[in-house]
Amino acid sequence: MGSDELIANLFRISQTEQKLKKDNIQSEKEANKTHYNIGKNIREVIEKNGGTMPEDLPTPKKSLKQLEKENRLCKHNTTISDGQS
Repeated sequence: MGSDELIANLFRISQTEQKLKKDNIQSEKEANKTHYNIGKNIREVIEKNGGTMPEDLPTPKKSLKQLEKENRLCKHNTTISDGQS
């Protein structure tokens, strides 16, 4: 996730939290609806300003799952080479 996507997500979360508190939204259904609408608004702003939509941002060459697996294997191999099991 690049900085633009991270910033958009944090802004969406912040705006949703403020709206939920300001409007005293209590039900899960209304909270989900609010969350969806705020996200939709933010996507519209990104598009209107000529920004790159999140689904069009470049993706990493390796998935998080693959990186975690490689990290576990690396740690395991280091432990074995140190004489520990």
